Amino acid sequence: MTGSEKETQTLLTVEEQVGVRKRRQVTGTVRASTFSHEREQSVEADLSMETLEVERVPIGRFVDGPIPDRQDGDSTVISVIEEVATVEVRLKLVEEVRITRRTTVGRMSDTVTLRRQEVVIDRDPALEEDSEV
Repeated sequence: MTGSEKETQTLLTVEEQVGVRKRRQVTGTVRASTFSHEREQSVEADLSMETLEVERVPIGRFVDGPIPDRQDGDSTVISVIEEVATVEVRLKLVEEVRITRRTTVGRMSDTVTLRRQEVVIDRDPALEEDSEV
């Protein structure tokens, strides 16, 4: 170096360093509650109901042989016979039993209970607990 140039030297005496730490802090709690609600609601439905009518029809005539059961419209006809002792055995139709099927349709109304659930979330204020990690 020449006399006209100044020489500068720097010495490091202090150095700052950064340290990062984390801490865990509870800021609040959450509470979930379930509530059930009930409400009444009317319901209607079409119902079908069958009834049987039994009718006995006296006949009182002789026939040549047994008569099989038969359908006459909506009615099932069952022939009732008896043997009558004479010089010859003949069949006498005593009566017919008619069973008729009737269907009625009506409207039904009733009240049912329906349930619905709902969830309510409540937040508690922050707690003062701090914990370091």
